[in-house]
Amino acid sequence: MRVCTGMEMINVDWHIHTTLSPCGDLSMDPLTVLQKAHQQGLRVIGITDHNSTRQGRLMKSEFSDNHLMILVGAEVTTREEIHCLAFFDDLVALDEFQIYLDRHLPAIDNNPVFFGDQVVVDASGNIVFEEKRLLISALDQSLQQVASFVAERGGIFIPAHINRPSYSLLSQLGIIPDKLIADALEWVPGYKAGPEYSDISGMSSFPIVFSSDAHRPDEIGSKYTSMEIDELTFRGVKQGLTGKLTLAS
Repeated sequence: MRVCTGMEMINVDWHIHTTLSPCGDLSMDPLTVLQKAHQQGLRVIGITDHNSTRQGRLMKSEFSDNHLMILVGAEVTTREEIHCLAFFDDLVALDEFQIYLDRHLPAIDNNPVFFGDQVVVDASGNIVFEEKRLLISALDQSLQQVASFVAERGGIFIPAHINRPSYSLLSQLGIIPDKLIADALEWVPGYKAGPEYSDISGMSSFPIVFSSDAHRPDEIGSKYTSMEIDELTFRGVKQGLTGKLTLAS
């Protein structure tokens, strides 16, 4: 744990894909992602491949950096085809989540030529795992079921790019559910899901975060959230969501 001297302002990019996501460029290997994050002045990055934690877990295990924290999780596609970010602190909970994802991901084969490769890459650039099932498929679990699973294990749950015209909370449901279990909502500047959601003021019940949703190295840190924390830990970052959050790019 790295304790800050008082409160510290940090930059967080919550939403980054790697070589494991079929839509992620093959240049998004661990070293490239980390080097670009450093160049952009990020202190926390979220590794959020579609429906899999495997690349993020490897990065968390193989790379130690006191100046850059890796949040390990996934971008989950719920039964309603809503994309959500989920992160966990300890590896036990993370591995339980991976088992959950494997159990509920449909048995649809990936076509690498059409969708893209789905590979886990180690620190030396070697492919150590290839996911055969199509990771961009929707799980057979609802938004509420996924959110509850994450909350019960002390994770962070953030519906992704909620105002985008597809695969978002508003595109699929048209509303922010009254009983939504979430630590924050991810907003994409420039998109509008209707006049009632033309700005973030209507989301006042939840903190709002901003991310790059990077699929290529040059996108990492193109948008990020500036926030105050008291320590560079999972707890510190989660607690920081209750404070002032600012869009930066």
